[in-house]
This record gives sequence, C-alpha cells and structure tokens, in this order.
Amino acid sequence: MADNTLITKLTERLREQLPGQPAQVKMMARPRVPITYPGSPEHAIPSAVLILLFPRGDDIRFYLTQRTHAVEHHKGQISLPGGAWEEGERLPDTAMRETYEEIGVRGDGIRLLGALTPLFVPVTGFMIHPFIGWLNYEPLTNPDPAEVETLFSVSVNSLIDDNIIGKEERTIRGFLMHIPFFKFGDHKVWGATAMILSEFKTLLKEIL
Repeated sequence: MADNTLITKLTERLREQLPGQPAQVKMMARPRVPITYPGSPEHAIPSAVLILLFPRGDDIRFYLTQRTHAVEHHKGQISLPGGAWEEGERLPDTAMRETYEEIGVRGDGIRLLGALTPLFVPVTGFMIHPFIGWLNYEPLTNPDPAEVETLFSVSVNSLIDDNIIGKEERTIRGFLMHIPFFKFGDHKVWGATAMILSEFKTLLKEIL
C-alpha cells in the first residue's frame, strides 16, 4: 500500500471510535496474585508518547528506544519516545518535545494524525497519552545518551504479524508475572509500550 494511502486511511480511522482497552489488555502483564497499587487514574501524572511513522523504501516504520539505567522509570525497557507533561503544555506538544529531547527529531515537519486511547500505568502512576505522527522522509536522529541506550525502528508490517508475539513468566518486584511481549529482532517489548502498540496493531489490521 502506498504511503499516502495508508496515512490517509489511518488519519480517517483515528477520527472514529478507538478499539480502546480491550485491544490494550491483550498485551497486559498479569500477576499470578492480585496486586494493589497506591495510585489511581484520578490522580495520575500526565505524560505523552509518540509513534512517529516514516517511510523507508516501500516500508513504513516507527522508532522505539531502549532506555538507559540512568532514567528514573522503566530502566532498560523498550519504550516509545515520550515523557512527563510540563506545566502549560498541550499533551501533543509534550510528545513532540520529548521526541526531540530523546532522539533528536524536531516536531517542525511532523504531521499529527491523531491519538490512541490513554493508558494508566498503576506501578508508576502515569497516565500515558499516545499520539501518532507522520514524517514523509526518514529523519536524521541524535539520541540522548543519558536516556537512550539503543534506538531502533520497527516496520508496521512486522507489528501486525501475530508470529512475533511471545509469552513468558518472570518475577518482578517479588511478584511472579505472566508477560506477553512483541519480539522485534533481539528486543522484547512488553508492559505499557506493548499495550499501546496492541491498540495500534488493531487499527493497522483494520486498514491494511
């Protein structure tokens, strides 16, 4: 499918009712026993992330980052570019600012296509607002070494391949967790990022 056709269809689909939580929870990590977290959606810390789409040959891709162990939250995990909202910002501007700070891509040429369903993360207390943007060229990147260990890109065609989904059990903070993940090469994407990508995947499967 040509770039413009996909972007047009995705923009139109994002204006309609989103798949929402049922699509997100398909990739939710679940504890073997219930866990009670102190935070709540009503008192969540606003944040925003960006799925930045761009062309490479006949492919459309987006960036993921492996976080360093120097960051405050989600050390070493795979994330979308993004971070916490700052006073006076619009949430889409938060996503753009954090994308520039983390991977060095300015928001000037990015066309915002729309937003996915906000996702509350009980373990950190963040409410993540995912946005989707489009650049009509592959940008130069300059990852911040304090925040980004590795920057890599993923094809939308690989995301919609059900064969890249795996499952494992792991002990996290003393709790045994059942964890579904996307396997992109050597990278396992799980947790909040996987839940956001699960909704994005659902939309892509509808329009591809």
